Amino acid sequence: MKYLLTSLLALLVFSCSQKDEVPKGILKTEKMQLLFWDFLRAEVYSSNFAKRDSIRSEAIENLKIQNKIFKLHNVTKEEFYRSYIYYSNHKELMTKMIDSMIAMQKREKEIKNKKDSLPVRKPDIKQL
Repeated sequence: MKYLLTSLLALLVFSCSQKDEVPKGILKTEKMQLLFWDFLRAEVYSSNFAKRDSIRSEAIENLKIQNKIFKLHNVTKEEFYRSYIYYSNHKELMTKMIDSMIAMQKREKEIKNKKDSLPVRKPDIKQL
């Protein structure tokens, strides 16, 4: 009985610690989060950019930016899409990653708002 209880406890601990592990060939959560963040921002940018320039194709601009992002993160297009499919099929990991991205966006926005709201001190002309 003692052996069975110890085995079950070890299995529970091992399975919980492996929950966020991803298989070989799949981008780790932290790397995928940063890459996916840039990927989404690129889509928004290329969409807005193409609307302002009727000569440019949104799809072509998006592909150009995506290739730059893949190069920046040292990832191939295939690695990204394989990982994206994996995360899409594992909703708890995808949800956790997206929640972290939303929190990151909120922090960036708060920092920007703080910088924008800082009072600008005008020099006293008399002291100059």
